[in-house]
Amino acid sequence: MRNVDLSPLYRSFIGFDHLASLLDSANRNDKSAGYPPYNIESVAEDKYRITMAVAGFQESELEIQSEHNTLIVKGTKPEANDSEPKKYLYQGIAERNFERRFQLGDYIKVVDAQMENGLLHINLEREVPEALKPRTISIGQKLLTE
Repeated sequence: MRNVDLSPLYRSFIGFDHLASLLDSANRNDKSAGYPPYNIESVAEDKYRITMAVAGFQESELEIQSEHNTLIVKGTKPEANDSEPKKYLYQGIAERNFERRFQLGDYIKVVDAQMENGLLHINLEREVPEALKPRTISIGQKLLTE
């Protein structure tokens, strides 16, 4: 795996330090990029869905947090209290703890989450404030500024 030095971005671009930090953290957090597998789909205009394959996890073992522009999904399996460890001939179902982070765009909020057939569905929606939406101005109309 190649390491990319993003330090020139910090000294060359003023005001873009947040973007450089996102790129840097994405580059560093690539070690667990495969587990658990997930899909991101566009359901409709301004509506999205993240689907994660969380086979072996119960709803009570999953935690979803949204803070700032980051969505964090954690899966924590309780410690096994078996007196004898299991002897697998082949273990293809990984039931290990995980933490997956998604960077959300501006005005993206989590609507809801559901579990169905071992898949965790997280629905997202972009809600742009009215003040930032484009508006049509008629020619000859005075705009009132407060």
